[in-house]
Amino acid sequence: MKIVQLVPAMEQGGVERGVVEMNRAIVARGWENVVVAKGGRLLDQIERDGGRVVRLDVKSKNPFTYFSRAAKLRKLLAQEKPDVVNAHSRVPAWLFVWANRKLKLPWISFAHGPNSVSAYSRVMTLGTVTVVPSRFMAEYLKKAYGIAEEKLRVIPRAIDRAKFDPARLDLEFVERKRREWGTKGRKVVMGLGRITQLKGYDTLIAATDIVRRQTPEVLTVIVGEAEALRKDVEVALKEQVKALGLENHVVFAGNQQQVAECLSLADVVVSANTRKPEAFGRSMAEALAMNKPVVATAFGGALDIVEPGVNGELVPLENANAQGFAAAIAKALATGYGDVRTPAIEKFAFDKMIAGGLKVYESLVLG
Repeated sequence: MKIVQLVPAMEQGGVERGVVEMNRAIVARGWENVVVAKGGRLLDQIERDGGRVVRLDVKSKNPFTYFSRAAKLRKLLAQEKPDVVNAHSRVPAWLFVWANRKLKLPWISFAHGPNSVSAYSRVMTLGTVTVVPSRFMAEYLKKAYGIAEEKLRVIPRAIDRAKFDPARLDLEFVERKRREWGTKGRKVVMGLGRITQLKGYDTLIAATDIVRRQTPEVLTVIVGEAEALRKDVEVALKEQVKALGLENHVVFAGNQQQVAECLSLADVVVSANTRKPEAFGRSMAEALAMNKPVVATAFGGALDIVEPGVNGELVPLENANAQGFAAAIAKALATGYGDVRTPAIEKFAFDKMIAGGLKVYESLVLG
């Protein structure tokens, strides 16, 4: 079997890491996996793991180049003759819809997040089947577009228990980051993920300013960076830190590949997103796998992951501001939650995700 994955870019983020993980599983199954993306540092990992890479601009939203790029994609697909195509975002999905008019290839629209309801976003329901990472996303698409339940496949993202294992860390890396970020003797609050306006890092920084008044040893570490076209968001956050006098309380750690090692240095992991609910929240599940409690807004995928008082705290959406997050962070720092790892790795087993994904591919080809 040959599968083509269409991804805007393979730079960083939960979706991209999921593509890397499925690539390993597909190759291990003896199938061929081709990842088509504009670029990104994770493409090297795809090749190291036995997948193939084609660099093609399936990311740009420029309408004037749409047809030329769709034609290039059609030519590529005609040459590759894949059994199944998997589109991971709206732009590559629309390019594929045009490219596939005559090819008639079966395809999967993987709706990773709750995009605004529109004719443009509807494309993520047009696949032969639509895969979503949570029941939240399934209900969202059903309500927004009337997609039939039988077209939906819910495959929760998974935790790689071998990778996210506190007993199997690169201790040299951990010690280096401990010194670099100055975490020794501090209460470390960590935000993890690409820097965008949607991640709520501005709220996290403002909450840090409140928490430090009672807990002066608090240190917020933001692991992630902005894409080249979104550097203004990162600049604004750094200006916010300076304006609040938080230079000794906030660290911008940049993009990091060794996520488990970074999480090991946290006391609490925070998802302060209040603008757009995450479909799943991979970083939250991975934090739990590293035995770290999570504080998150009580909406979207967080509702499937965080149990208040058990493995972290949820902030009601109506209170999801700096004050609300500050109170939840302070509570999480003071609470002993015990073992939050074991239930998480049982609930989000890697094998379950892989089996679910492979089953969808087989169903489209074998019936």
